[in-house]
Amino acid sequence: MIKQTHIELLNIDGELETLPADTYTVQQAVNLLGFGWFHVKLSLFVGLCWMADSMEMTILSIIGPTTQCEWNISTYQKAFMTTIVFLGMIISPSFWTQLSDRYGRKSALTFCGVLLVLYSFLSSVAPTFTWLIILRALVGFSIGCIPQSVTLYAEFLPSKHKGKCVILMDCFWALGACFEIALALAIYPNFGWRWLLGFSTAPLLLFTSLTPWITESARFHTINGNYDKAVRVLEQIAKDNNRQMLIGRLTSDYEANPPHQLKTLFKPELRKTTLILWFLWMSCAFCYYGLVLISAEVFLSDKGKATPSQNCSSVNTKDFMDLMWITFSEFPGIFLTIAVIKRHGKKKTMTLQFIIFSICMSILSLSERQAWGIGYIRCTDKGNCELLP
Repeated sequence: MIKQTHIELLNIDGELETLPADTYTVQQAVNLLGFGWFHVKLSLFVGLCWMADSMEMTILSIIGPTTQCEWNISTYQKAFMTTIVFLGMIISPSFWTQLSDRYGRKSALTFCGVLLVLYSFLSSVAPTFTWLIILRALVGFSIGCIPQSVTLYAEFLPSKHKGKCVILMDCFWALGACFEIALALAIYPNFGWRWLLGFSTAPLLLFTSLTPWITESARFHTINGNYDKAVRVLEQIAKDNNRQMLIGRLTSDYEANPPHQLKTLFKPELRKTTLILWFLWMSCAFCYYGLVLISAEVFLSDKGKATPSQNCSSVNTKDFMDLMWITFSEFPGIFLTIAVIKRHGKKKTMTLQFIIFSICMSILSLSERQAWGIGYIRCTDKGNCELLP
């Protein structure tokens, strides 16, 4: 008698996947259980997280000119208010990564949500510019945990859907920016920037209140030896997706290796790739966030809006509408990126978008309709930030 050592099963996409007859890994189970209702719910949760992050970034371009007028601060102080947020984002990821690896993505995101709600609300009642700087720095530190939501999301996605689904998360980022500008249109003219900051915590409150109902990553459980918990997570996916749970023994996707350290990235075989990816990420962040922050400044530089005695400019309804249209331009850029990737792959798509971005930026200063120019640039640049992973 010949003992059967492997079996072939059809996954959700109708493709054959070979598994050992008595064992399976988390990724093999996720691939076979496919994309279904469980992933739709998870997509909405992670999308809400990205919306909250986007709103915190968008509001920087709104409250900067406003606080400059209210507190008569210098241009350098206004720029520092934005810089301190990004400094917080720079120093915090290592902390959040260690916290996530030790206690789980769910626990880290819950803690992050509570801190973001607290510091964002306190920012709205900051009595002085110094207090506002301190609180926005803490907001930036908390935002450093947001990428953990993408890690959690990717660990639940079938291999075939990972690239497309992660890029589509950018739709929620653009939606969050649009929602923030819509809030500004409704609240800022009558109530000012403090009420706007307060109401902007609404998605954060919703996100934080939903975290107890999300599921911890099955991969996190297996890495920590909690196979029973991992199996229960996979059973929940099978139930929500209306699929049959696999029969067998769950094993880890990874061998028992010691935790990787930062110096691992600088091994000879990884050094070149690490430096290139770091440079590309820095370029994407510099270009995209730079565009987000200068969008309002472009409109405020028009004649007739400045108040010479205060060296500040006021934001009006037309400015908000221009910002709204510019933000909407990101949606076609996201879908165009996905379409081009299917034909040319990630590397060629990034190269093409960087070239288009460079050309558009070089001629932006010559354009009489700079709002449309910025909108087109954000359309071509947004997809690059999600291609690097």
